[in-house]
Amino acid sequence: MNSELNALADKLNELIALVQHVRADNQVVRQRLASALNENKQLHDKIFQTTTRLETLLEKIPAEAHE
Repeated sequence: MNSELNALADKLNELIALVQHVRADNQVVRQRLASALNENKQLHDKIFQTTTRLETLLEKIPAEAHE
C-alpha cells in the first residue's frame, strides 16, 4: 500500500511540474502574441499613412499625366 501511495505521489508531482511548465509556456506565447499584434498594428498604421500620402500626391498630378 505504501509503494502505491509513493507511486501516486510521484505521478502527482510529475503532473504538477507539467502544469507549471505549460503555464510558463503559455505566458511566453501570450507575450509573443501581444508583441506580434502590436507590430501588426504599427505596420497597418504605416500602410494607411503611406496610402494617404500617395493619394494626396496623385491628386496633385495634373489629369493629363494620369492618362
